[in-house]
Amino acid sequence: MSEVRDNVAAKRFELETEGGLAVANYRLEGDTMMFTHTETPRHLQGRGIASRLVRGALENARARGLRVRPLCSFVADYIRRHPEFQDLVGSGSPRRPL
Repeated sequence: MSEVRDNVAAKRFELETEGGLAVANYRLEGDTMMFTHTETPRHLQGRGIASRLVRGALENARARGLRVRPLCSFVADYIRRHPEFQDLVGSGSPRRPL
């Protein structure tokens, strides 16, 4: 599998696998990245691909100093299950990398 990449022109994060392309769509409003939809090819579901995709997308948002608003239920559930990303959703500014 390849690494998660930000396809800025398409406004989505992508993770290409041998079986297809998984995507996490977003839109930017100011310093907030709103995740609107995550999709993994049906035959690849249940293999952790969407989780790997979302982790990469959230790491990208953190590195860029962005807030996150999970409008997509998968992203919201992922953040609930991974407390290391919950600070991206809270109020105030995210921690900028040193």
